[in-house]
Amino acid sequence: MTISLAAGLGLLMIGTAFLSGIFGMAGGMVLIGVLLVVLPLPVAMVLHAVTQMASNAWRAVLWWRHIRWRVTFFYVIGCLIAVGLWSLTLYVPEKAVALLMLGFSPFVLRAIPVRLMPATLGPLQTIGGGVACMALMLLTGVTGPLVDQLFLRSTMGRREIVATKASCQVFGHGFKLLYFGALIEQAGTVEPWVLAMAVAASMIGTSLGKTILEKLSDLQFRTWAGRLINVLGAWYVGYGLVLLAGIA
Repeated sequence: MTISLAAGLGLLMIGTAFLSGIFGMAGGMVLIGVLLVVLPLPVAMVLHAVTQMASNAWRAVLWWRHIRWRVTFFYVIGCLIAVGLWSLTLYVPEKAVALLMLGFSPFVLRAIPVRLMPATLGPLQTIGGGVACMALMLLTGVTGPLVDQLFLRSTMGRREIVATKASCQVFGHGFKLLYFGALIEQAGTVEPWVLAMAVAASMIGTSLGKTILEKLSDLQFRTWAGRLINVLGAWYVGYGLVLLAGIA
């Protein structure tokens, strides 16, 4: 990786971590979209996993008093089930497929009747959510709007949502790193200095985002998070269709 490309990605990682530091979401969707464009898919998945593990781990540290550990526990169980099933095939999707699935997911969720979506995060709902979110992560690189909807529909406040989701995502991205970095042979390598840069950039952006989150109300938090998810979903559907048509 060239110095100029690494510097550009470093600035992007600070910006996306800042976005995730505010909403606990959306930043990862932006980052994986760019990485999928400039890097081979397995390498993009590995770099994204390291970046998001650092960002979420630091966010969990900053908000550790608000983490719902019971939710994290059952979510991780669901992730392990999904990774075990996915490891039977070791499937790696094409870029266009990954982008389309990433983009369509918020709109598919909008089409599901409210009565069929979990309104609480009990053990079965959380395990099921973990299975679904981990499967989407292995396909697209992020759980995106699926995990966001899982938490936004809960009764938790914005601090608990950001903190608990961060603790869950540390494990989710860790499993993704294992899958693409160890289980998938064509993952390739990422230079150690690039990984170190990604970790530092994620911590800086996450710390900056914390100050903004403190100033938001729960209503503002949910409103702007929903808008961001819709805009990003539409963008990735469009770009995935462009790749699928062979225009780009």
